[in-house]
Amino acid sequence: MSAPPILSVRDLVVEFATERGIVRAVNGVSFDVSAGDTLGIVGESGCGKTVTSLALLGLVPSPPGRIVRGEILLNGRDIVGLGDRAMREIRGRDIAMIFQEPMTALNPVFTVGTQMIEVLHRHERLSRKQARASAVELLATVGIAAPEQRIDEYPHQLSGGMRQRVMIAMALSCRPKILIADEPTTALDVTTQAQVMEQIVKLQSQFEMAVVLITHDLGVVAQSCERVLIMYCGEVIEQARSSALFARPAHPYTHGLLTSIPRVRETALDHLPTIEGRVPDLMDLPDGCLFAQRCSRAGDACRAQRPALAEYQDSVEQGLTRSVACIDPVTS
Repeated sequence: MSAPPILSVRDLVVEFATERGIVRAVNGVSFDVSAGDTLGIVGESGCGKTVTSLALLGLVPSPPGRIVRGEILLNGRDIVGLGDRAMREIRGRDIAMIFQEPMTALNPVFTVGTQMIEVLHRHERLSRKQARASAVELLATVGIAAPEQRIDEYPHQLSGGMRQRVMIAMALSCRPKILIADEPTTALDVTTQAQVMEQIVKLQSQFEMAVVLITHDLGVVAQSCERVLIMYCGEVIEQARSSALFARPAHPYTHGLLTSIPRVRETALDHLPTIEGRVPDLMDLPDGCLFAQRCSRAGDACRAQRPALAEYQDSVEQGLTRSVACIDPVTS
């Protein structure tokens, strides 16, 4: 019997007011995450991944953005519409986030220690001395050498990998139940990427957290996530277990993402496959399938009808299901 979800998102819709009109950045997104699970949310830039994560923490800038409808249930409690004070209590303690770019997420005019101690002092009610000791311990936990020295340094004095580790330490400082990692390895070299992801996985097990990993890197997803949610134009178009999705993607868009991954080839360098065309303008979405304009398999029915996200028996892993928004998915 699977554990009950610690986080349930139901029919989440987020819109932004622009000079051209209303843009629906997230449209009807639903998913569950249980304690100890890792859910990967994947898609191209602009598909709604980061807006979804910001909505979970009540950080959608308003104006111009707002949650139009939907529920975000944290241990059964709907946190949509809670005031700033209530959300500040939840952030850090219940849900924490590793932001995409640590150089902009960290305040450049304060030392690492000052920023970490403030979090611990506010949420854990520790004295300044206790908070500093805890911060040093956290920096050591995430693999930063000489933490007693690094805690008094400014963000610009640290490498990109170190800054990202500081962000992880800050996110974990209050032992959150859910960790949201938004592109945590962006702009890091390959070796540091591997180290950061290894650290997140290790700490997830240590603290028994649920992790929501926002990324466009399917290689990271394959190594770290049990389940994957594929987004396109603000909507979920496929959701499956990671092993099944990589073995046989059901949606043409997912198939295109997988075939676009660079591989070491036995012959001379071949042409790297790409997904032809461009993502539709969110202000002018087609009537039918959102991916039809870029899909080689699309027919008249695809262009006329918007497919709903439907559940299928998984042909790769018997007894399990996957959800796909496609009129003619690959199901066998």
